[in-house]
Amino acid sequence: MHNFRQLQIWKEGMEMAKQVYLLLAKFPSSEKFGMISQISRCAVSVPSNIAEGYKEFAHFLSIALGSLFELETQLLLAIELEIISKNEIEPIIESVIQLEKKISAFKKTLK
Repeated sequence: MHNFRQLQIWKEGMEMAKQVYLLLAKFPSSEKFGMISQISRCAVSVPSNIAEGYKEFAHFLSIALGSLFELETQLLLAIELEIISKNEIEPIIESVIQLEKKISAFKKTLK
């Protein structure tokens, strides 16, 4: 059994999720059941799937990657809709992209 708490990708996923939640506090309340709900689910899904994936780890890493791609899309859409500024979101998008790369690289080591 692996200890997911020791995985760097899990730690970074947790930090990214925390940053996303802090960012979502700046979204308008009219997005509570729209983008806020969708973005928060994507963000939480990443470290959750890394933690959950003991027996079928590669599969759960794929789910985590899919959540990151979805999260990146939602954040870019929030910029396009002028819900949040590019400057506020850019550091999170950079961490999302770095985490996508790290999970992809880690997944390759499992094969």
